[in-house]
Amino acid sequence: MQGMIAFIFIFGVIVVVHEFGHFYFAKKAGILVREFAIGMGPKIFAHIGKDGTAYTIRMLPLGGYVRMAGWGEDKTEIKTGSPVSLSLNQEGLVSRINLSEKVLDSASLPMNVTTFDVEERLEITGLVLDESKTFQVDHDATIVEEDGTEVRIAPLDVQYQNASIWGRLMTNFAGPLNNFILGVLTFILLFFLQGGVPDATTNQVTVADGGALDLAGVKTGARILEINGQEVTDYQEISAMIAKVNEDAQQAPVLNLVVEQGGKKENLTVSTIEDQGYYRIGVSPFLKTGVVEIIIGGFKETGRTALMIVTALKNLIASFDVKQLGGPVAIYNVSSQAAEGGILPVLNLLAMLSINLGIFNLIPIPALDGGKILINLIEAIRRKPLKQEIESYITLVGVAIMLVLMLVVTWNDIMRVFF
Repeated sequence: MQGMIAFIFIFGVIVVVHEFGHFYFAKKAGILVREFAIGMGPKIFAHIGKDGTAYTIRMLPLGGYVRMAGWGEDKTEIKTGSPVSLSLNQEGLVSRINLSEKVLDSASLPMNVTTFDVEERLEITGLVLDESKTFQVDHDATIVEEDGTEVRIAPLDVQYQNASIWGRLMTNFAGPLNNFILGVLTFILLFFLQGGVPDATTNQVTVADGGALDLAGVKTGARILEINGQEVTDYQEISAMIAKVNEDAQQAPVLNLVVEQGGKKENLTVSTIEDQGYYRIGVSPFLKTGVVEIIIGGFKETGRTALMIVTALKNLIASFDVKQLGGPVAIYNVSSQAAEGGILPVLNLLAMLSINLGIFNLIPIPALDGGKILINLIEAIRRKPLKQEIESYITLVGVAIMLVLMLVVTWNDIMRVFF
């Protein structure tokens, strides 16, 4: 159960924060966001805000999504002959088109639609009591879809493709940007909760309770000056030395240390303690506790993590191996392991996955944010938009690539779990 809760929390926060970036900057660019949904599947709550966006909560607590008006994003579809009911405002304009079976307005007018245009001419035509009638549709009218979700119609002036090039560019970049911001804030919170930011540039260490150094009388804040006669000046060298003595070790290695604490140097003989097949002395990097240091540490850790992910991605591309890919099942397994360690490992995983999602989405593959950004840049250079047909074909190629990738990732997850 802890693993499931951790998975829903991590996956949900990352996706919702990502989508909120698109949502916020789309509104700033004048693009109508028809729906901002938390969760997936059937709707359990909906509210249309004054901004025209339908805010919904859906049954499956897995992420969320944003529906932006425009080609390649979201369009209004009404099948010819569909029975609808129209609500009219005081000016006689259609204020609501109800496609569902729910009765929302007792004074609504029943109609069988023959033609409609709620993007340019803003009108709907159909049979009312066997007589063909045409009604003008209000610019801010809503449409109730078959599942009962009520959203705004999408006139051309509020569609994605009619926003400025820089507005579209920022809208597409905002999702990954939000993931990077989430990574920074999560690392800062993590460092506050654990009491400080790890400092690997010094040989000053934090001593774990019950560890080998703790049993030898060494306290947090002490400096390890030498290990087996070799000088160490920072935590990376300490970690490398411990890894070296673990090589080919059949039993717990005994280390000769020179430790400085309380202004005095001590020569200690310390027996390592086995933990999960690894022999340890029970130390971790010393923590910087200053507020400014913790905030700076959040940015630095985000940069370090991003560099690590980019390097891994580069290596994956250079020597591609589908077995290295993982999907939702892999994330669930990692989330379960993190949940066993408490809130700090969960926050660490949240930050890393958020940064990973941000970087992955910037890959210039059509259908990803990076692909859309590339199209925006091409349009900015050409100083005119791509034809709708060309952009649609490019998007279809991207969707096909992503579907294949999803199938491969899912197969890898199945093989890991069941075989």
